[in-house]
Amino acid sequence: MIDPRLLRETPDRVRASLAKRGLSDEVVDRALAADTERRDAIATFEAKRGEQKQLGKLIPKATGEEKAELLARTKTLAADVKAAEAAQNAAEETWQSAIRELPNMTHPDVPDGGEDDSVVIETVGTPRDFAAEGFEPRDHIELGRILGAIDLERGAKVSGSRFYFLTGVGAELEFALINLAMEQAREAGFTQVIAPALVKPRAMEGTGFLGQAADDVYRIEGEDLYLVGTSEVAMAAYHSDEILDAASLPRRYAAFSPCFRKEAGSHGKDTKGIIRVHWFDKVEMFVYTTLDQAEAEHARLLAWEREFMDKLELAYQVVDIAAGDLGLSASRKFDLEAWIPTQGKYRELTSTSNCTDFQSRRLDIRTRDDEGATTPVATLNGTLTAVTRAIVAILETHQLPDGSVRVPRALQKWMGGREVLEPVIPVA
Repeated sequence: MIDPRLLRETPDRVRASLAKRGLSDEVVDRALAADTERRDAIATFEAKRGEQKQLGKLIPKATGEEKAELLARTKTLAADVKAAEAAQNAAEETWQSAIRELPNMTHPDVPDGGEDDSVVIETVGTPRDFAAEGFEPRDHIELGRILGAIDLERGAKVSGSRFYFLTGVGAELEFALINLAMEQAREAGFTQVIAPALVKPRAMEGTGFLGQAADDVYRIEGEDLYLVGTSEVAMAAYHSDEILDAASLPRRYAAFSPCFRKEAGSHGKDTKGIIRVHWFDKVEMFVYTTLDQAEAEHARLLAWEREFMDKLELAYQVVDIAAGDLGLSASRKFDLEAWIPTQGKYRELTSTSNCTDFQSRRLDIRTRDDEGATTPVATLNGTLTAVTRAIVAILETHQLPDGSVRVPRALQKWMGGREVLEPVIPVA
């Protein structure tokens, strides 16, 4: 959640941030009213509780009618204290509900508007001109069939739509991508992690995934558990309720986990193939650092993502995501979109977000400043590889006329030295 002082002291700044996202600012007035009511309720409860304590001190010294009168007052006051406490708890709940509706404050440089207003800030590499090479590119579905790499038919038979099997070289590509990502992360000083894919509600709510993204989340019926859509959720909660030694920051983790998404609202979009699926594996970078270092760390995460894309020898663009397309927790987000030849456009492969202190305030993750006071840390996340989309880009970008696919040099050592993936069925 945002710093409550921002709401109290600069409510117009909060309104401006909401407007930038294209959201109504009515929650600001509601939150301000709830804050006033909460503070009044706290004052009332503390006053009643203080009076009760004072009476408690007088009773042992009193005798006769005076003592009886004090005891009667104490009984009445006890009921008042109980009622004041209930009012305080209700006011606190209303306040927490209101302030948690507020998304993170947007970075000043984030583009205004929605999805169509995101800004391409750099294009790297040149998409292949297949027409100049004399052949029509096959899509990843056909290439996956030819190579024996992707089995969509049996995925649907076993699990339903938007599921798949990676087989043969498809499975090898997944492991190669994960190994390459983990190698790069290790060399950059990240601690490798295998993160749980099931988390408690506090982890999901604390990262902002039970807000606007709730419809895309799988909940385990009968249990207080959710399937994560990204290991960001588990890694953000990893240090919940802890005070991190300032000397240990930044703490950088590279976490592998399966990810599960309902893909709510995506009906009719990418229904074929493995671009938009209900389950995929991912290596996610997650960082805890100080607020004053968050922006510089965000630039480093973007650089590490670009390094990985370069290793896959893909043409891509860097996109500054517009405010209206940011998630609840993000102050700023960059996407890396790779060129997908058969779609004739760039598609998101990875992203990196600076969540400032939004998640740490919800999850109570702090550090100590030079004066010994505790302050919230900043949290950031960035994808190194979302496996299925990376496989799509590799197959389509590096295909050859006979249906074979060239393996990017950086992946070859993880593919047994193989330089080309050969068809396993006849190509028409």
